[in-house]
Amino acid sequence: MDTIEGIPSLWDDNKAKGMSEPELLLYRSNLLGADLRVTNYGGGNTSAKIAAKDPLTAETVTVLWVKGSGGDLGSMKLDGFATLYLDKLESLKKLYRGLAHEDEMVGLLAHCTFNMNPRAASIDTPLHAFIPKVHVDHMHPDAVIAVAAASRSKELTAEIFGPEIGWLPWQRPGFDLGLKLGEMTVKNPALKGIVLAGHGLFTWGDTSKECYEQTLRIIRKADAWLKQRLAGKTLFGGAARAPLAASERQRIASELMPVIRGKISAKQPKVGHFNDSPEVLEFVCAKDLEALAALGTSCPDHFLRTKIRPLVLQFDGKDLGNLDAALEAYRAEYAAYYERCKRANSPKLRDPNPVVFLVPGVGMMTFAADKATARIAGEFYVNAINVMRGASGVDRYVGLDEQEAFDIEYWLLEEAKLQRMPKPKALAGRIAFITGGAGGIGRATAEALLGEGACVALVDIDSGRLDGTVKEFGVKHGKDRVWGTAVDVTDEKSVIDAFAAAARQFGGLDILVSNAGIASSAPVEDTSLDLWNKNIAVLATGYFLVSREAFRLLKAQKIGGNIVFIASKNALAASPGASAYCTAKAAEVHLARCLALEGAPVGIRCNVINPDAVLRGSTIWSGDWLKERAEAYKIEQDQLEEHYRQRSLLKLSVYPEDIAAAVKFFCTEAPKSTGNILNVDAGNAVSFTR
Repeated sequence: MDTIEGIPSLWDDNKAKGMSEPELLLYRSNLLGADLRVTNYGGGNTSAKIAAKDPLTAETVTVLWVKGSGGDLGSMKLDGFATLYLDKLESLKKLYRGLAHEDEMVGLLAHCTFNMNPRAASIDTPLHAFIPKVHVDHMHPDAVIAVAAASRSKELTAEIFGPEIGWLPWQRPGFDLGLKLGEMTVKNPALKGIVLAGHGLFTWGDTSKECYEQTLRIIRKADAWLKQRLAGKTLFGGAARAPLAASERQRIASELMPVIRGKISAKQPKVGHFNDSPEVLEFVCAKDLEALAALGTSCPDHFLRTKIRPLVLQFDGKDLGNLDAALEAYRAEYAAYYERCKRANSPKLRDPNPVVFLVPGVGMMTFAADKATARIAGEFYVNAINVMRGASGVDRYVGLDEQEAFDIEYWLLEEAKLQRMPKPKALAGRIAFITGGAGGIGRATAEALLGEGACVALVDIDSGRLDGTVKEFGVKHGKDRVWGTAVDVTDEKSVIDAFAAAARQFGGLDILVSNAGIASSAPVEDTSLDLWNKNIAVLATGYFLVSREAFRLLKAQKIGGNIVFIASKNALAASPGASAYCTAKAAEVHLARCLALEGAPVGIRCNVINPDAVLRGSTIWSGDWLKERAEAYKIEQDQLEEHYRQRSLLKLSVYPEDIAAAVKFFCTEAPKSTGNILNVDAGNAVSFTR
């Protein structure tokens, strides 16, 4: 492995041996995309011009393999590449009518598709097609963009790289820029790459490995030059303040994020992400914070995720008085930006709320329609911080021209891409907190809510089982959407800390599913005080503690909420030999009624689901409860499920998925229901609610 100065080469000749040219291109792409120092998530492109047999003529033709629209280099597969006839792309030059007609060229790319590949070609396709090199990389490394975003970008590029790297001024990606890249490469055959002002880096090579190594070499060179020039310098104007202690930063984030979320979620629910990394803290504590933040970002990939500039929010952990005014001012300025820059055919004004919030002394909070997008927006702004550090440290940082930024943000092609996105699922942007999350009902409920697009915080006292559940759901639904922490619902501090951590993780709360449970069975005369207290602690006090913290969080957001209690048939119908359990479950139902009364004026709903005899997958049946209930009914343990089935009016067993379906109903289909009890027991006359 090459570890020369900075980013290492991860190319493994043994792995690459025997790969086809498309496979080598994919291997290179995955390696480059896996390192955020090389390119950001979803950013950059790779390509290769590969000989192939034409399926129509059987002749050998040259096919451009290039990352398709919307892909991510680090995680893409072979089907992420668009494939196009190179000669047909070249023939488009005869049809090009100039800059005013750039967009029509994008529509013609589909006519160049090779072998009916359904992967759409991106607007960067001509940039790769017209560079007369076999393998081409286009990356967005912070070190190079720092040079590209400096006021003396051209001079600095020459100083760092000499004649091996060319330079082009800022221009929106498209057909014309592809022509210019090709022209510069032809006129300067010794070039190894080209820096695009304010945008990124193009490099090339004769083989996939050579191209990969060339890309890393150029990035390392820029990085080493920057580090040398920045060594010993005071950056960002120096520190204006020291970061708060980590515990204080976390406390403020937990309190502030739900408040912000509530104020920006009127039209679409948002999910948040918190970052207090050293890079972020250096920037948010700096004297030049507000001046640099106001300049906006430079690279188009940055501001398409983060908006052109963030909101710097002055907050000391106590006074929220300026938040409304700050948000209103930001929205007004964004609307003014739209009015200043809009074209006759511009799409309508989009959500004017900030995406990035910078809080001095605390860190960065980002909000978007889903967790992954919020996290990635934060990563992009860290890229922007790194760019500003480098550019302002060696020269003067220059943000992208406002009109240019608008023309990309409100590009009709970008709007068309947004319109093609699938309709959000019912719970997209919603955040659920599920207690007893590693048990059968908790797992099934999480699966149901994740399936509807929600983010889910899972808590359980069994940390080992919980970790496995979180990992499993992370693989299936994406790591961003599921998070967990061990919690004892009878421990006040444990509950408070869990809600605070969930607020930092996702930005707030919409749904509480209170499901943590135990079960016990004993004649009343044999019921010990410890057994009684344990039932009350978990099933009554535990439900109170999690509900109280959920109420506090939901009321801070001021956008309503949804609480669902998983109680029991025994809350309404007593069972012999289970007085502690039945009494505690009855307390749950009455607590839910109280919450429904208190929550209604602020849009917080509370409903109850009463299951009965959910044996499969339920952790309460793994202890003595199964044996005790069988003894109570004077039957064998393996006869209990059939006993419950026959006892029901419908003669059916009840499964965790049935309870999960009821939870989903309250969360998606019953917006005007509160204070209700829904029995999911296959019919049990003694537990009818009326």
